[in-house]
Amino acid sequence: MIMRPQLHKLPLVNDASFLYNNWHCDHFDKPWHFHEEYELVMIDKSKGSKFIGDKVSNFEEGDLMLIGPKIPHFFRNNAEYYKKNGKLEASSIFIHFTNDFLGKNFFDLPEMKQVQKLLESSQFALEIHGNVKQQIIDKLHKMCTESAPQRLVSLLDILVTIAESNDAMPVLSSRYQENNNVNASCHVKEVNRINTIFEYIVNNFHREIYVNEIAAILHMSNASFSRYFKHHTRKTFSDYVTELRISNACKLLMMDDQSISQISFDSGFENLSNFYKHFRRITGVIPKEYRRRFLQNKTDCVIAN
Repeated sequence: MIMRPQLHKLPLVNDASFLYNNWHCDHFDKPWHFHEEYELVMIDKSKGSKFIGDKVSNFEEGDLMLIGPKIPHFFRNNAEYYKKNGKLEASSIFIHFTNDFLGKNFFDLPEMKQVQKLLESSQFALEIHGNVKQQIIDKLHKMCTESAPQRLVSLLDILVTIAESNDAMPVLSSRYQENNNVNASCHVKEVNRINTIFEYIVNNFHREIYVNEIAAILHMSNASFSRYFKHHTRKTFSDYVTELRISNACKLLMMDDQSISQISFDSGFENLSNFYKHFRRITGVIPKEYRRRFLQNKTDCVIAN
């Protein structure tokens, strides 16, 4: 059976042409899903792992993304957010809108050329960085108390602001989009299955994970699971786990309070040379250089402010 993410039908309120939501919860609970609308999402509180198309990486407070239609995605908080009677909170602000929420062909107007280009680029999922990010975050918070007409103006202003900046970076490759044929929802059983896989990976990537462990949980043969996983993610199970481990290592390197060998071990690598090989392949630099560049950029920002 072909595994597809769940299609979410998003409700609109009577006095709005798009959906604005300021969401507060113990942890994010949306499953692996996609929808027909564009999604602008800002992580206000909490940390965890995000699965966007065939990419997996960490998310943290202040992350801002524009995700195009039909791109499967899933945000899962770190394990401590799922503890009973915990005091941690997860919150985000997100907006869902269609290409015609301002009227049919509105973005075809000459004045909207840059915004149209931005929306087209969102098919690769965009992460918003730089100075423009805080501007957008402030606008998103302000929208919470605005009237419906003012929110409409604010959303257009946000899209124009992002479009006129150079701070939107693609997450996915063109190869992924060529293979992304999401067009139907899957049965709840299938949604639960992929969520089980992701949850198992996130909870266990710190140690050696074997395919037969997850295959047994899903009552599948090793070969069937491997085919199943690669069909959905466009990656082998091993490559997917490695990317998550490197993402975790990058986060630890930014903290600058652990040795590289300890970070390697805490990220699930038992062999330091293997860690270096994969780290350089994925990031383009060795761990020491990655840390140096991050700390240098951090120092430069402090001096600039």
